[in-house]
Amino acid sequence: MSGWSAAALAFAIVCEVVGTTALAASHGFTRLVPSVVCAGSYALAFYALSIALKGMPVGIAYAIWAGIGIVLISLAGWIGFGQRLDAPAIAGIGLIVAGVLVINLLSASARLH
Repeated sequence: MSGWSAAALAFAIVCEVVGTTALAASHGFTRLVPSVVCAGSYALAFYALSIALKGMPVGIAYAIWAGIGIVLISLAGWIGFGQRLDAPAIAGIGLIVAGVLVINLLSASARLH
């Protein structure tokens, strides 16, 4: 994975997390500012993901996107909305993090492009 692909993927993940957090704050798109932030963030996220895909396989990019996104959204829900996670949820998130680490550190598939 090239440096540009990794940077684009990281930016895409951050934009997706911002968009999803804004989606929760939009209350079904009834609040203007969070709704606009949501739409803009998702548009940027998908654009950045398209850039990342120029230098990495789609399956690997999506696995990293989804895995890190789940962790960050869970943190945003906890910090921003007071949502609690029980032990099984935390264990599951830990397994997701382990999977992302295995892909990035051990898989040759992540370095195909």
